[in-house]
Amino acid sequence: MNLYGPIMKKNTLTYIGLPLLLLCCSWGFFAHKHINQRAVFTLPADLAPFYKKHIDLITEKAVDPDKRCYIDTAESPRHFIDIDDYDAGVIDSIPIHWSAAKEKYRERTLMAQGIIPWQIHFTYQKLVAAFTKKDVQAIIRYSADIGHYVADAHVPLHTTKNYNGQYSGQIGIHAFWESRIPEMFAKQYKLLVGKAVYLESTLDTAWTIIRESHALVNDVLSIEKELSATFPKHQQRSYITRNNTLIWSYSDAYTTAYHDRMNGMVERRMRQSIWRVGCYWFSAWIDAGQPELNLQYNAKPDAREPKTNDKIIGREEWH
Repeated sequence: MNLYGPIMKKNTLTYIGLPLLLLCCSWGFFAHKHINQRAVFTLPADLAPFYKKHIDLITEKAVDPDKRCYIDTAESPRHFIDIDDYDAGVIDSIPIHWSAAKEKYRERTLMAQGIIPWQIHFTYQKLVAAFTKKDVQAIIRYSADIGHYVADAHVPLHTTKNYNGQYSGQIGIHAFWESRIPEMFAKQYKLLVGKAVYLESTLDTAWTIIRESHALVNDVLSIEKELSATFPKHQQRSYITRNNTLIWSYSDAYTTAYHDRMNGMVERRMRQSIWRVGCYWFSAWIDAGQPELNLQYNAKPDAREPKTNDKIIGREEWH
């Protein structure tokens, strides 16, 4: 049964559920690529030339982790953490170190409830190793990956089991917040952020991001709930063109109203994502001993480039 309306493409009318269509990826492909691209311009003069040389690859590969969700059963938990499933939702009850967390909870439980802060740290360690080896292909891969995970951690709905409003009667809010709004308003955002700095503890920083995001969950949900109750129902949805396809989605007017009521929240989280991605890249280079990178080296195509199937493995609403 269709709940959300038709999609029209090339004069053919078909039906698809709004959540599945709009939740095809976290932050949206557009936003993830934008974040990685802008992060390059936070880097200092000694590192920026390498990233600028490979900016197109690092931008395009920003969405590789989402693509891997179609082929790798272990990928989906790397994009979220359901804080409210841990000890009555008390974030301080969760050990920040992976080894301690595994001692307190079974690894199976951790995977089921999401591991994004630890995944950021795991990927960071791989990026440091890639810099140490001066492995350009690996540097590009893990720079793009950590950019993706750090950006995902900045999304409030990546920190709650009510990630798509399924427990509050707000199905579709995930993509509404992280895809529809950035695609509509990113051109108006001020996304030139400050210079990257060295992170004393990249694991602590990952948890700081999660704390910030989780603190915003109630606002994300309650603001839309209140708006939905007062905004004319027949004006909340309309046909919009997305990727050359006409779809039934949140209307421009309703999206603008929600965006305005959040008072810059999405822009702030995007700005923080960009700056922190740059900080992770810069810190990994520092921790690797600030190697001089061979800027004449051209990275070969990654043989591990994910090729997607038709169906996502794991939690569909994240991708």
